[in-house]
Amino acid sequence: MIGNSQLDFMRYEYYVLFIFISLCILLGFFIALSGGLISKFIGVNQPSREKNQVFECGFPGFGDARSKIDVRFYIVALMFLIFDLELSFMLPWGLIVKSNNSGISLSWNGFFAMILFLFFLLIGFVYEWKKGALEWE
Repeated sequence: MIGNSQLDFMRYEYYVLFIFISLCILLGFFIALSGGLISKFIGVNQPSREKNQVFECGFPGFGDARSKIDVRFYIVALMFLIFDLELSFMLPWGLIVKSNNSGISLSWNGFFAMILFLFFLLIGFVYEWKKGALEWE
Protein backbone atom coordinates (compact mmCIF):
# COMPACT_ATOMS: atom_id res chain seq x y z
CA MET A 1 0.00 0.00 0.00
CA ILE A 2 1.23 3.46 -0.87
CA GLY A 3 1.48 6.07 1.87
CA ASN A 4 0.40 9.70 1.64
CA SER A 5 3.96 10.98 1.36
CA GLN A 6 4.60 8.79 -1.66
CA LEU A 7 1.36 9.96 -3.33
CA ASP A 8 2.30 13.60 -2.70
CA PHE A 9 5.71 13.01 -4.26
CA MET A 10 4.12 11.37 -7.32
CA ARG A 11 1.73 14.31 -7.69
CA TYR A 12 4.67 16.71 -7.38
CA GLU A 13 6.41 14.96 -10.29
CA TYR A 14 3.30 15.40 -12.44
CA TYR A 15 3.08 19.07 -11.51
CA VAL A 16 6.69 19.62 -12.55
CA LEU A 17 6.04 17.82 -15.84
CA PHE A 18 2.90 19.90 -16.44
CA ILE A 19 4.79 23.15 -15.79
CA PHE A 20 7.62 22.06 -18.10
CA ILE A 21 5.24 21.19 -20.96
CA SER A 22 3.31 24.44 -20.45
CA LEU A 23 6.50 26.50 -20.59
CA CYS A 24 7.59 24.71 -23.77
CA ILE A 25 4.26 25.45 -25.45
CA LEU A 26 4.35 29.09 -24.36
CA LEU A 27 7.93 29.46 -25.58
CA GLY A 28 6.95 27.96 -28.94
CA PHE A 29 4.09 30.42 -29.32
CA PHE A 30 6.34 33.32 -28.30
CA ILE A 31 9.00 32.36 -30.85
CA ALA A 32 6.39 31.94 -33.60
CA LEU A 33 4.81 35.29 -32.81
CA SER A 34 8.03 37.24 -32.42
CA GLY A 35 9.63 35.75 -35.52
CA GLY A 36 6.69 35.67 -37.87
CA LEU A 37 3.83 37.98 -37.05
CA ILE A 38 5.49 40.85 -35.23
CA SER A 39 8.25 41.25 -37.82
CA LYS A 40 5.63 41.20 -40.57
CA PHE A 41 3.83 44.17 -39.04
CA ILE A 42 6.86 46.14 -37.87
CA GLY A 43 9.33 45.34 -40.68
CA VAL A 44 9.61 47.41 -43.84
CA ASN A 45 8.64 45.51 -46.98
CA GLN A 46 10.22 47.00 -50.10
CA PRO A 47 10.41 44.29 -52.75
CA SER A 48 12.42 44.89 -55.88
CA ARG A 49 13.21 42.86 -58.97
CA GLU A 50 16.68 42.01 -57.70
CA LYS A 51 15.42 40.91 -54.27
CA ASN A 52 12.81 38.61 -55.79
CA GLN A 53 15.26 36.75 -58.03
CA VAL A 54 16.25 33.20 -57.13
CA PHE A 55 19.55 33.11 -55.28
CA GLU A 56 21.23 29.91 -54.15
CA CYS A 57 24.71 29.30 -52.74
CA GLY A 58 26.09 32.59 -54.00
CA PHE A 59 25.16 32.02 -57.63
CA PRO A 60 22.19 33.35 -59.56
CA GLY A 61 19.66 30.70 -60.50
CA PHE A 62 20.06 28.92 -63.82
CA GLY A 63 18.13 26.13 -65.47
CA ASP A 64 14.94 24.45 -64.40
CA ALA A 65 14.53 23.36 -60.80
CA ARG A 66 12.73 20.22 -61.94
CA SER A 67 15.67 18.76 -63.85
CA LYS A 68 16.63 15.13 -63.33
CA ILE A 69 19.28 14.39 -60.75
CA ASP A 70 21.70 11.50 -61.02
CA VAL A 71 20.73 8.57 -58.81
CA ARG A 72 24.25 8.42 -57.35
CA PHE A 73 23.49 11.47 -55.22
CA TYR A 74 20.67 9.54 -53.56
CA ILE A 75 22.87 6.49 -53.10
CA VAL A 76 25.51 8.58 -51.35
CA ALA A 77 22.81 10.07 -49.10
CA LEU A 78 21.51 6.59 -48.25
CA MET A 79 25.02 5.40 -47.50
CA PHE A 80 25.50 8.35 -45.16
CA LEU A 81 22.29 7.46 -43.32
CA ILE A 82 23.25 3.80 -43.06
CA PHE A 83 26.70 4.50 -41.65
CA ASP A 84 25.34 7.21 -39.36
CA LEU A 85 22.88 4.72 -37.89
CA GLU A 86 25.66 2.18 -37.63
CA LEU A 87 27.60 4.56 -35.43
CA SER A 88 24.56 5.25 -33.27
CA PHE A 89 24.29 1.51 -32.61
CA MET A 90 28.01 1.01 -32.08
CA LEU A 91 28.58 3.84 -29.59
CA PRO A 92 26.60 2.33 -26.69
CA TRP A 93 28.05 -1.09 -27.50
CA GLY A 94 31.57 0.29 -27.37
CA LEU A 95 30.89 2.10 -24.10
CA ILE A 96 29.66 -1.11 -22.52
CA VAL A 97 32.74 -2.98 -23.74
CA LYS A 98 35.00 -0.22 -22.40
CA SER A 99 33.36 0.02 -18.97
CA ASN A 100 33.54 -3.54 -17.70
CA ASN A 101 34.46 -2.31 -14.21
CA SER A 102 31.03 -0.68 -13.77
CA GLY A 103 29.27 -4.00 -13.36
CA ILE A 104 27.79 -3.97 -16.86
CA SER A 105 29.44 -6.60 -18.94
CA LEU A 106 28.82 -7.62 -22.50
CA SER A 107 27.72 -11.19 -22.97
CA TRP A 108 28.86 -13.36 -25.84
CA ASN A 109 25.39 -13.00 -27.34
CA GLY A 110 25.82 -9.22 -27.51
CA PHE A 111 29.28 -9.58 -28.99
CA PHE A 112 28.15 -11.94 -31.74
CA ALA A 113 25.05 -9.85 -32.44
CA MET A 114 27.29 -6.82 -33.11
CA ILE A 115 29.63 -8.89 -35.27
CA LEU A 116 26.62 -10.13 -37.26
CA PHE A 117 25.35 -6.54 -37.58
CA LEU A 118 28.72 -5.37 -38.87
CA PHE A 119 28.89 -8.33 -41.26
CA PHE A 120 25.56 -7.37 -42.84
CA LEU A 121 26.72 -3.77 -43.19
CA LEU A 122 29.92 -4.99 -44.81
CA ILE A 123 27.91 -7.07 -47.30
CA GLY A 124 25.85 -3.99 -48.23
CA PHE A 125 28.97 -1.86 -48.58
CA VAL A 126 30.68 -4.42 -50.83
CA TYR A 127 27.49 -4.71 -52.91
CA GLU A 128 27.39 -0.94 -53.47
CA TRP A 129 31.10 -0.94 -54.25
CA LYS A 130 30.71 -3.71 -56.86
CA LYS A 131 27.72 -1.93 -58.43
CA GLY A 132 29.88 1.17 -58.92
CA ALA A 133 27.96 3.46 -56.60
CA LEU A 134 31.18 4.87 -55.18
CA GLU A 135 32.79 5.66 -58.52
CA TRP A 136 32.38 9.13 -60.02
CA GLU A 137 33.09 9.97 -63.62
